[in-house]
Amino acid sequence: MKKSSLRAIVSYLNGEAVTNIDEIKNEILAELAKGEAKADANRALYADIHDAVMEVLANANAPVTANEIAMETGIARGKIVYGIRHYWHDEVVIDDSGNALKYSLK
Repeated sequence: MKKSSLRAIVSYLNGEAVTNIDEIKNEILAELAKGEAKADANRALYADIHDAVMEVLANANAPVTANEIAMETGIARGKIVYGIRHYWHDEVVIDDSGNALKYSLK
């Protein structure tokens, strides 16, 4: 979003007359759509890697670390941890009793 549009919004909120309100509205809608598209892409990514992560957890004889899951799946450790914490927390048990977090299926 352009700085001039942000300034115009502030002017509008301060009660001043703004002539390009439709242009500003379109800019805001475009920004919101861009953010929603990024969120949709992230949701799709985590849906794609879900089964691979769950398979490793299902086949493990004991709780495993994110690094161990990453080695088996080729998925970045950070994505695994984020997926577990934000998307799959109702499917995975997090064991934080040791030096490293370990994960297993509920």
